[in-house]
Amino acid sequence: MEAVDAHDMTDQPVAVRACPMAASLDVLGERWTLLAIREMTYGVHRFGQIAGYTGASRDILADRLRKLESAGVVERRLYSEHPPRYEYHLTEAGEDLQSTLLGLFQWGERWTSSGPTVAIRHSCGHDLQVAQICEHCGERISRKSIEFKAVDHCQ
Repeated sequence: MEAVDAHDMTDQPVAVRACPMAASLDVLGERWTLLAIREMTYGVHRFGQIAGYTGASRDILADRLRKLESAGVVERRLYSEHPPRYEYHLTEAGEDLQSTLLGLFQWGERWTSSGPTVAIRHSCGHDLQVAQICEHCGERISRKSIEFKAVDHCQ
């Protein structure tokens, strides 16, 4: 895929954009979905506990967990045969959401009235602050330091 020669994204024909963000939101873009993933990140894996910590109704949570399982974000693991009971664990795709969740967490601490409720510490012992940097040059990313270019999928 090559970048289309365009000054910016506003030069493109007006149409609904197909993009990875939209596809991600199809899977993740609902409150109870992200809160369930948060709980699994915290180490909570049983349905009743996830429901209790998120406040989601059991039927809504069951629907969201099925959707996450079919998308490959979580997997069920049997922990009791009689009666059959499952735990929910993040797959590699689910674990890959860590930086996204941390970014949402930090944004919420800064821009909502909820304030800090959980301390997030790195293995070095210091409070974690997520920073987006360019892997190539090491510079911190800002809206002014990046540009978006349409990609021609037909080539």
